[in-house]
Amino acid sequence: MDQLIEIGNTRVLKCADEGIALRAPADANDFLGDAWGHEADLLAIPVARLGPDFLNLSTRVAGEVFQKFVNYRMKCAIVGDISDALEASKALRDFVRETNKGSSIWFVADFDALRLKLTGAA
Repeated sequence: MDQLIEIGNTRVLKCADEGIALRAPADANDFLGDAWGHEADLLAIPVARLGPDFLNLSTRVAGEVFQKFVNYRMKCAIVGDISDALEASKALRDFVRETNKGSSIWFVADFDALRLKLTGAA
């Protein structure tokens, strides 16, 4: 079950491990609707909710989903271990490094890392 929590001044919708997967850009609408319904500032989406091609940048799914989140001013954190995908793709490593420098889209290893990022302790 999705859970709304506050970390500092940020209302985070912590998505459950099971539910609709982000398989295509249109799937982002469900996540956005849930976030708005909870009045969340940030979506924390577990890696388990990503479609099988999400981290394959050549499919453009991740880029289009993230662009939709940015366009609607919804911050997003992908939470979980993506080390295998990172090891297999230099492009993904570069993408993750660049997004993590910003303030809209992040990849974090676990929820504790997200908490540290949001509180400025990281």
